[in-house]
Amino acid sequence: MTSRRELLMAGAAGLLSAARVRGAKTKSSPFPYPEFEARIARRDFRDITKDVLPTPCMIVDLDLFEYNVKKMAAHGKAAGIHIRPHVKIHKSVDVAKRQIAEGAIGLTCATMAEAELMSGAGIKHVLWTKQPASVNNISRAVALSKRDPTFMFVVDDPQVVDWVEEAAGSANARLKIAVSVFAGMTRQGIANGQPAIELAQKVAASKRMSFEGFMAYSGGAAHTKTWEARRKKSSDDLAGVQETLDLARKSGLPVNIVSGGSTGTYNIDKDNRLTELECGSYVFMDTAYFAIGGKDDDTTYNDFRGSLTILTTVDSKRHPNQVTTDYGNEALNRPTDQVKGMPWLQVGSQGAEYGTLKWTEAGHDLKLGEHVEIYCTTLDMSTAVYDRYYVARGDQIVDVWPIMGRAGAPQR
Repeated sequence: MTSRRELLMAGAAGLLSAARVRGAKTKSSPFPYPEFEARIARRDFRDITKDVLPTPCMIVDLDLFEYNVKKMAAHGKAAGIHIRPHVKIHKSVDVAKRQIAEGAIGLTCATMAEAELMSGAGIKHVLWTKQPASVNNISRAVALSKRDPTFMFVVDDPQVVDWVEEAAGSANARLKIAVSVFAGMTRQGIANGQPAIELAQKVAASKRMSFEGFMAYSGGAAHTKTWEARRKKSSDDLAGVQETLDLARKSGLPVNIVSGGSTGTYNIDKDNRLTELECGSYVFMDTAYFAIGGKDDDTTYNDFRGSLTILTTVDSKRHPNQVTTDYGNEALNRPTDQVKGMPWLQVGSQGAEYGTLKWTEAGHDLKLGEHVEIYCTTLDMSTAVYDRYYVARGDQIVDVWPIMGRAGAPQR
């Protein structure tokens, strides 16, 4: 079946393929546009610049990305806390391998499919943060544990422990298990204190399971505005975890990990006795994080750089102080998005394939065919609707990183 992308590219053959970059002249493509995908497939990025890309698309500024990854790695080493980054933000083996290369001890995954993808790429010590409660997920979690003995997942219910133990026995597999405890969010996590200890003891007593420790994710603290308020929120959310850890020590339970934390609390949660951080957004950053404020600035969170943008094209210009773009609802356009380097623009939507950029300040304008780069609002949601990252140094594309696909059995 011919994809929408292929139809668009075929239709572009023989046309001018270079967008009118702000202030620049129109130029012809240095290669026939139908060759674009073939060039990408053979990793021939010569003459592939931003102006020949299909829009809307995701752009990673490689220099800023590398800055972010190195900064988080350096923080982990200096603070004495491990980094186990969350892949739901990027869903990319290429990004994950770069995080591991900088010292991450493993990865955190939200879905079984993510865990299978990352482990299948040879990455060890993957942590799946949801317990398997369906036949499908139980069988897959057990099978992955057998293929990859470093794989670990969480439980928060004794019934699930019984189910996975039975499945592990049938498959002659051993499982690495962490107990998910309540940390302020009502979506999962057994109550702290004695209930958590009893569940941990049940896991530890199993012949098929190895108890590894606890997961305590305080997601509500991640986007709490101002650093001081965030520190208090995180401390309050993790207060019960302190009781659980004290009881575990008294009962003789070995606790190898206490996993949790986020980009928003990365420089807070060592004080809350976490041993590893599940931070993810720091690699790219989005406008939701920009607004939470940092330790030294209550209004703007600038610990990490905005390395990911959505490249869009001005497609129509028929009304004053407004242009239409190809960045619409299907591409995850949001009114809280921000235009890179053009704070005078406001992002809006006009439908599935149509976006708008508006302005009120005098003296500003955009050109027909101009490219504009936009910071998205929520990374993990936006990433889910694109299939690749175009990696750039300046305007030059230097790499392409596939994003985990949205169709087929591996995605379910």
